[in-house]
Amino acid sequence: MKNIYLFFYLFPLTSVLSCQPNAKEKMQSAGKADSLANCSSNLPKRYGSVPDQASVTSNKASYKGMVLIPAGTFTMGASDNDGRTDEYPQHKVQLSAFWIDATEVTNASFSKFVKATGYITTAERKPDWEEIKKQVPPGTPKPHDSILVAASLVFKAPGKISDLDNVSQWWKWQKGADWKHPKGPGSSIKGKDNYPVVHISWDDAMAYCKWSGKRLPTEAEWEYASRGGLPDAAYPWGNEDIEKGASKANTWQGNFPVKNTSWDGFYELAPTMQFKANGYGLYDMSGNVWEWCSDWYRPDYYKTDEGKTSINPPGPAGSFDPMEPAIPKRVVRGGSFMCHSSYCKGYRVSSRMKSSADTGLENTGFRCVVSANPN
Repeated sequence: MKNIYLFFYLFPLTSVLSCQPNAKEKMQSAGKADSLANCSSNLPKRYGSVPDQASVTSNKASYKGMVLIPAGTFTMGASDNDGRTDEYPQHKVQLSAFWIDATEVTNASFSKFVKATGYITTAERKPDWEEIKKQVPPGTPKPHDSILVAASLVFKAPGKISDLDNVSQWWKWQKGADWKHPKGPGSSIKGKDNYPVVHISWDDAMAYCKWSGKRLPTEAEWEYASRGGLPDAAYPWGNEDIEKGASKANTWQGNFPVKNTSWDGFYELAPTMQFKANGYGLYDMSGNVWEWCSDWYRPDYYKTDEGKTSINPPGPAGSFDPMEPAIPKRVVRGGSFMCHSSYCKGYRVSSRMKSSADTGLENTGFRCVVSANPN
């Protein structure tokens, strides 16, 4: 047991982004399917954030492939009863105009960044025991070198499951899994230039943004853009259920996580721009991969803005997750190919999830923004 505990202490499923039901939320939110879901595993993070690498230098921002989002005011948060507690209360937000990538950052774009800078992603780095020691209980023995290897979490559909509480039934640590090898050794991104880059940590996304002269969107900017001009809609396309009518996003259909019928045309990850854009001309704001935002995560953050209009809110000054108080979290948005209504509606425009900055998974990517009036 001690070895198993140590393994998960160093290699957690922190904020594994296929949603895990939480017992407390089950009691508080009985009858609301999406409210039963929580995307944290209650396991410590793998190891601390890595500072920007010295080789990463800034380029001038390019607006090619970006969409200008007009300045405006909107109501942020869930407008229905399907949200979790951290999506309430609704509150007014005023935003300045900004540019945002029309699609998630692709393998092709990330490859250019790596080629130009020599950047090595979190998933490609061997964990540093000296850094890990600072975050584990005193006296914790150093694990065997076979554990301290570069690895990332990949999705593997189980033949059957006992329940939906144990995410280790479908998430597996895979040695050698990274953005170039999404399923581990033997897999590649050859022929997948237009797929979203995955296994990207917040630190990796920030490094790319710095190099490209861009930044990550704030949570408010992300939600405003995702809504596409529809003020109270539940989804980027409106209020029609995701499995009614034509396919609208890359999510899970069937029995999660055992069987995906691929009704939407994709079993797992999809290339970008495979579904209709929202009202602002943005693709995959719902499903495909989770997207990093710049904000720290706090479940009670919206309460601080209740009854007033927030102007260009940058998010809370720090993170607090009552489920894992010692682990700082950043916000992720939009859901992924693993979202299913029986388990998680992370593809809703107001749905909020969180993850530690050094977490990268097979269903996590990002897109960038640029302020329209930086001064």
